[in-house]
Amino acid sequence: MGNALVDILSKIESDNALNNLSLAKGSMQLIDGNVLSSLREQVTDYHLATGGSASNTISGLAKLGIPTGFIGKVGEDNIGEFFREDASRQGVQAYLLTSKTNNSGCCFAFISPDGERTMATHLGAACELDINDLSFSMFENCSILHIEGYLIYNQPLVKKAMLMAKEAGLKISIDLASFNVVDENLEFLRELVAEYVDIVFANEEEAKSFTGVSTTLDKHEQAQEALQHISDLCEIAVVKIGKSGSYVKSKALDNHIYVPATSAKAIDTTGAGDLYASGFLYGLTSGLSLEDCARIGSIVAGNVVEVIGAKMEEARWNAIKDEINKIK
Repeated sequence: MGNALVDILSKIESDNALNNLSLAKGSMQLIDGNVLSSLREQVTDYHLATGGSASNTISGLAKLGIPTGFIGKVGEDNIGEFFREDASRQGVQAYLLTSKTNNSGCCFAFISPDGERTMATHLGAACELDINDLSFSMFENCSILHIEGYLIYNQPLVKKAMLMAKEAGLKISIDLASFNVVDENLEFLRELVAEYVDIVFANEEEAKSFTGVSTTLDKHEQAQEALQHISDLCEIAVVKIGKSGSYVKSKALDNHIYVPATSAKAIDTTGAGDLYASGFLYGLTSGLSLEDCARIGSIVAGNVVEVIGAKMEEARWNAIKDEINKIK
């Protein structure tokens, strides 16, 4: 479940462009209609693709052969229809509600020369998804509810979805989304994780914000310390540190697991964390070990950073499946 967005992907020549747009590099910021209009005027070189964190993750799982569904909301416009058609092409069963009053949401993703992405999101119809749109049938015959952290701004919706998922017997997975999202919703996020969440995905910045680990430690030490804090609250904790790999720990294990990142020529990190979650959850639903789950997550993430955007061509997916089969 997440924000149904269409990504507007644009490569920038230098990070000065981000300063001019008042955007913090690597962050996700919500923008209003005025800023949206300004960006549309300034950004002329771009590529469209369906996006949204949870949508990317679910599309990746569908490509790996796992039956999936997506809960979101779009407007009655071309962007909304584009999202519906793409979800169908990806093999995702879409539970898409329709807004009668708002346009579909979109996300400007600015790609820096080093591959880092900075996002400016106009939620539009996506933010109108509310508790009255949820039905128990959406959660039936499923095993995991994966929620993107960007939905945390709608606290009643997230809590209701988690309650319904638990009633239906599902595990709950959450991606913490962005360090600024964590900072602004820290108390509520910690309560959710402790009470409802089974699996937490966090990158190094999100993990630091969520746990408050010391910044004097190096990134590996920070990740390990944060991992311990998060795993005290939930069943499985995952902390990703980009090209330096990822750490995984469960309550059933005394020690953590470290898996190196897959070697890649990164040109765009858009969707890297989302697709890591695709691979990890694929392994989990396939009954594989946590180490193998992380290895598959690294394989998928290592591939997506080599393309612009979070969608990959069929030939690359076939190569990914070949690599996964070697693990299985």
